Amino acid sequence: MGLGRFGCKRVHSIVKDSRTRLCAVSDTAVHRARDVSTEMNCEFTTDWEEAVDRHDVDVVVVSTSTQFLSDIALGALQAGKHVLCEKPFGRSAKEVLPAVLTAKTKGLTLKVGYNHRYHPALEKAHEIWRSGKLGRLHFLRCVYGHGGRAGYEREWRTQAECAGGGQLLDQGVHALDLFRWFAGEFVEVKAVSDTSYWPIAPLEDNIFALLRNADGCVAQLHASWTSWKNIFRFELSAEQGYLSVSGLGGFYGTESLIHGVRVALGQAPQECRFEFPGPDESLKTEWTDFLDCIEQGKAPRSGGEDGWRTLKLAESIYAAARAASTSVDNQCSSASA
Repeated sequence: MGLGRFGCKRVHSIVKDSRTRLCAVSDTAVHRARDVSTEMNCEFTTDWEEAVDRHDVDVVVVSTSTQFLSDIALGALQAGKHVLCEKPFGRSAKEVLPAVLTAKTKGLTLKVGYNHRYHPALEKAHEIWRSGKLGRLHFLRCVYGHGGRAGYEREWRTQAECAGGGQLLDQGVHALDLFRWFAGEFVEVKAVSDTSYWPIAPLEDNIFALLRNADGCVAQLHASWTSWKNIFRFELSAEQGYLSVSGLGGFYGTESLIHGVRVALGQAPQECRFEFPGPDESLKTEWTDFLDCIEQGKAPRSGGEDGWRTLKLAESIYAAARAASTSVDNQCSSASA
C-alpha cells in the first residue's frame, strides 16, 4: 500500500525473496499503481480495502504517508493479515494503539519499519554492546539530518495534518528507536524544538533532546532539516570503551563502525574499525527477518508495541519542548513586569 520512493523499494525486496510472491499493489494514483503492476506482473487497485480483503494475500506492507499508516495497518490486521508498517507508524501513540492490540488479540505479526536496526554497522555495534564487553553504559549520542530540497516545504512530510510532526517524526524517531534498542526505556526528558529555516511552523525543522533512563544513561539527539550536508552519526560510550557509527551509505557516506577499548586512564584507546562499503541492503535484511518471525512465531525487532513506545517517547519530547518554551516566555514576562 503506497508506491512512493520507499514503497517501491519495499516492492523490490518482496519480489527478490523466494518465499514471497507479490499479488497486488495499491496506490491512490492510478497511473503509478498501473505502472508498478505492469513492471512486477501483479494486479493493482486504488482501493486499499479491496487489496487487504484478497484471499491470496497473507502479508500487507503499508508504505503511505503518515496520516494513513495506522488505519490501513489496523484494517489489514482485522482482515487477518500480517503487517509491516513504515515508521513512524502513525501521528500519535493513541492513533496506533488499536493496531497493536489487534495484532496481539489475533496472534498476528506486526512490525514497524525501523530499518536502521538492520544496517550492518548498527547491527555489529549492538552485537558488541550485548556481549557485555563494554561494561556499564554511560551515554548515547545521535546526530541525524539533511538539508531538504527545493520545494521541501510543500511536501506532505512538512504538513502538520499529514505528518503529525516535523523532523522528530521523520528522521528523529529512527534515533529514538535505536536509543531504546540499546538502553531500554527512558524516564526523564528535556527538549528544545526550533523552526529555523523552513516555513513550516508549527512543525519543527530541528529538534534537540536529552533523555535519561532509570540507570542514569543519558541519550542526546539532534535531528535536523538544516544540516546542509547529509549526516548520520550514532555514538555509545560505556565504562570500558565506546562505539561510533558513521554513515548510512549513499549521500550519508560509507557506513563504518569504530570500536574503541579503554586501556588505562590517560592512554590512547585501542581502536578497531569496520567498513561496510556495499549497497544499502537494510530493507532486504529486514524483510528476511520479518518473514522468519512470521514462520517461527517470534517477536520481530521493532514490533508494534516498540513502535507505540517510540511514539510515546516522541510525544514526551514534544511536551518537554513546549514546556521549555513556555518557561522561557514566563521568565521574560516576569522580567518585564
